[in-house]
Amino acid sequence: MLEVLMTSTSYPTDHTDWRGRFIADLVKSLSKGERVRIRLWAPPGLTPPLVLDVKTSLETLWLERLMTDGGIASILRKKNLSSLKTVFLLLLFLTRAYHRNRSANMVHAFWLQNAIPLLGSRHPAVISVLGSDFGLLDVPGMVRLLRAVLKNRPCLIAPNATWMAPRLIEAFGDLAEIRPIPFGVDEKWFKLRENISIDDRFHWISVTRITSDKIGNLFKWGKGLFGGDHILHLFGPMQETLSIPEWIDYHGPVSPNDLLNKWFPLCSGLITLSQHNEGRPQVMLEAMASGLPIIASDIPAHLDIIEHKVNGWIVSASHDLKEAISFFNTPEVIRRTGESARSWVFKNIGTWDDCAGRYIAAYHDLLGWNR
Repeated sequence: MLEVLMTSTSYPTDHTDWRGRFIADLVKSLSKGERVRIRLWAPPGLTPPLVLDVKTSLETLWLERLMTDGGIASILRKKNLSSLKTVFLLLLFLTRAYHRNRSANMVHAFWLQNAIPLLGSRHPAVISVLGSDFGLLDVPGMVRLLRAVLKNRPCLIAPNATWMAPRLIEAFGDLAEIRPIPFGVDEKWFKLRENISIDDRFHWISVTRITSDKIGNLFKWGKGLFGGDHILHLFGPMQETLSIPEWIDYHGPVSPNDLLNKWFPLCSGLITLSQHNEGRPQVMLEAMASGLPIIASDIPAHLDIIEHKVNGWIVSASHDLKEAISFFNTPEVIRRTGESARSWVFKNIGTWDDCAGRYIAAYHDLLGWNR
């Protein structure tokens, strides 16, 4: 039995919670067999029976409060004394957790910042890089600090999208293997077969945290395109004070179950004009697996999965968005593009069981168990 200490600052509290859903899905798939036992250090939530909760009561309360306050990324954006205190406590608690779990075969840390407290230990480590933490490489001194963490330990850095690999290889390729490992998609999304509109209009959906970077040019470029035959539904928590245009139907946060059972079956596709440091957005993969075309901004994370005019549409300017809406103006075009999107995800991403297999292979390779 391989003992893996997995650390994350995001985890869903229950089945309706969207936060850190991908962590829970991976933990579930890794725990299905008898090959891996997960020791989980993450915010409290529902876990499979064989997963060991390795948090102290104090760490549990702190992580619970962290999630209530919007998560680590939301807190760090404030750049105040409170955010500095949060960083200090995170590093302190993780240092203690790594020390308590010295008997684990290895550590699997989600996000680069969660690997920093490994400094001084000898744990073999897999580090998942998701995109939001990729921006840490721009912080002065961060690459040097992370190199000190990686030195003298077996290490594999696993970005969840290939576009991040070149820079990671440049920064750390002499100290660690850089192996892109895409996350999976739950089988239930692939089973969504029929999209039925509630009326004769086209309903588009955007699922995102409401921040300036995540919204991008959506409010600016979408004006005049939505409100008539095309309706835009916006979902997500308000993490910055932004004024929602009146031509957008804003619904607040949404659960994965509501997306699956209510919204995806009636919508024509998903739109994201994010300018945020994205890795490989999970909601985009789930929408594609459900047979929905994607209209997306021209950033590396989107170019990594969208083939222009085949399984979606890449937009770089306002006239591109107008052209995309005009293109997706018949059910037949939407259905054909959506099926292309589903096929791409099935072939290139697969299910969470496929993802778990990729990670188990990485674990064994790191420890030399496959030699």
